[in-house]
Amino acid sequence: MSILPGTEHPRPDFVRDTFNSLNGEWQFAFDDEDRGLTEKWYLPGTTFPMTIQVPFAYQAKMSGIGPTDEIHPILWYRRTFTVPAEMQGQHLLLRFGAVDFACQVYVNGLMVGLHRGGYTPFEIDITPALQEGENDLALRVEDHPDTTQPRGKQYWNRGLMGCWYTPVSGIWQSVYLEAVGPYRMTDIHVTPDIDRHLFTAEITLNRPVSMPLSLRLTISYKGRTLRTVTTTVSDRITRIPVDLIITGNLDQVHLWSPERPDLYDLSCELLDQDRALDHVCTSFGMRKIEVREGKIYLNNSPIYLRMILDQGMWPDSLLTPPSDEAIQEDIRLTLALGYNGARKHQKVEDPRYYYWADRMGLLVWGELPSAYDFSDDAIRHLTRTLTDFIRRDYNHPCLICWVPLNESWGVRNIYTDRRQQATAQMLYYLTKSLDGTRLCSSNDGWEQVITDICALHDYAAEGEVLARHFESREAVEQHSCDVHPCYAQQYSPTGKEAFMITEYGGIAFDNIGIQEDMGGMQTWGYHDKVSSEEAFLRRFASVTDAIRRLPYCQGYCYTQLTDVMQEINGLLTPDRKPKVDPEKIRALNVNPEGRP
Repeated sequence: MSILPGTEHPRPDFVRDTFNSLNGEWQFAFDDEDRGLTEKWYLPGTTFPMTIQVPFAYQAKMSGIGPTDEIHPILWYRRTFTVPAEMQGQHLLLRFGAVDFACQVYVNGLMVGLHRGGYTPFEIDITPALQEGENDLALRVEDHPDTTQPRGKQYWNRGLMGCWYTPVSGIWQSVYLEAVGPYRMTDIHVTPDIDRHLFTAEITLNRPVSMPLSLRLTISYKGRTLRTVTTTVSDRITRIPVDLIITGNLDQVHLWSPERPDLYDLSCELLDQDRALDHVCTSFGMRKIEVREGKIYLNNSPIYLRMILDQGMWPDSLLTPPSDEAIQEDIRLTLALGYNGARKHQKVEDPRYYYWADRMGLLVWGELPSAYDFSDDAIRHLTRTLTDFIRRDYNHPCLICWVPLNESWGVRNIYTDRRQQATAQMLYYLTKSLDGTRLCSSNDGWEQVITDICALHDYAAEGEVLARHFESREAVEQHSCDVHPCYAQQYSPTGKEAFMITEYGGIAFDNIGIQEDMGGMQTWGYHDKVSSEEAFLRRFASVTDAIRRLPYCQGYCYTQLTDVMQEINGLLTPDRKPKVDPEKIRALNVNPEGRP
């Protein structure tokens, strides 16, 4: 079932009874001379010269305009809509999954809202601007090649460079309408506590209450209602602890794990006496992740992480998943290759990815897209994006670790610069203040500050070289991993961090992968390319086994799942065809000789 025109709910972790998709064909225009505001293009009746398929960026083929690497910093969108009959007489929310980077939203010529941040959602109550019958909706979007923005893998110039790819501008996730009452829920955060067999639901309303209201929570498991809890609402935020062990019930708490990805459903109703003002459904897992004395524990049992780096890019749609089936297929292939986790690299992923990872049993690391120019603006952008990322995806049990920084990108002088060190430390503590239930790898790769994971990257071509680099954990932590220092100046390990090698491998074929012209840029992987499955498996086994033999290492992350543009070091081609037999990769990951 395709995301276009939008029959799946874009936020399956925050579902209302009312949902009306605005995906599909919109009018579209480039505004390279920035004339739109002066000429009042936001007024109804202005016709734009092109059409675009939302939610695909103009650079992508599936938009109907791309593929292109042209840079157009200012974009305009327009479409009309009629409020569905079942939504009339209520407050109407206009919701955007993600618009890169900054936008102004107009309804019937009136500006109804602003937003900055290219990876996170926002909503606007457009009720005051509505009129009977047809309504006009227009967007003005700015996405400059600005390196203070969290860009991730989006290149800031034309063409391609290193491991940076074609950027994405404008609307790239779903747009939809919801109908709500004057009071509504804006967030439902569920915090599990498996040791006390309870969870706490923290429910936030759009404004403080000035009338008697109540919340009714219905908890279900596999379609069977377990219990219903009703409580009075006395403030904007209500916290409701719920014990899952019911007197006289022999059922135990069902824990979420990759082997048994059990989920509970939670229905939340906001009531004015017996009248429902709002109704939202979500799900959650009873799951615990922690580091104890250098080991990673899932649900109080040690776990060895076998992860793969996943860029979340598709040839014809770039950052936007081309379909729901495409998301599921990526997860299926990841699991088939013997991995129990994915590090979603430099991308706040589409919510439906986390939805399916929850249900299919894949552990995920959520990584903040990097900015590349250290400045006050960059700090503000990163802080806002990280905050909104955690806020949106708090309930997904698949997510076990946040990664605010990668390889000192955007903080290139962090080894000695105290302000950049403070920024990394601030981002670590921000994740912990917003979400104390997950791990944090604060600067994944090297030059760590405070962190839960001592995460290092090493692309040694042979296992014996990699083994020499990591012969002693003490030597690595005190000095360096290959070239880069493990810790920034003034910082040292506490001895409690879990140690992992979170990037390695990157093996490319010289006869499989993207071989067409890449704008004059050569395709690449790390070190020499291989020419046969046998050569690939020998090298893959060499470096993977070297990591697995490290007694202090708690896991690894192989680079990478798929080829992306010029970077052809994926286990899969861009169209998701395996380069080698997945069962052979699986056998090397899930080793029959008793290693993790």
